[in-house]
Amino acid sequence: MTEHRFLIRVRPAAHRTAVGGRWDGDRGPALIVAVTAPAVDGKANEAVRRALADALDVHRRNITIVTGTRSRDKLVAIADPPADLAVRLRRLTDEQRQ
Repeated sequence: MTEHRFLIRVRPAAHRTAVGGRWDGDRGPALIVAVTAPAVDGKANEAVRRALADALDVHRRNITIVTGTRSRDKLVAIADPPADLAVRLRRLTDEQRQ
């Protein structure tokens, strides 16, 4: 089984769920994921998995938060990624959030 790992920056308790934009953090560039769920009892983490699955058109069960479950900065892995996942990620990272 193959996997693809990438960094994300989470904005919990946002006004709306959105995936797109780039955060230049200490660990390198990250995809921004805003979710309406609060950062309480893993609610935001589950919302992040749902939002990423929808935005990347992959199964939620294939998305794992590798590191950063209690942080806004997370390393995410997608198991059995589609062949064009890098293109999908680049497109989302280059989008300007509104």
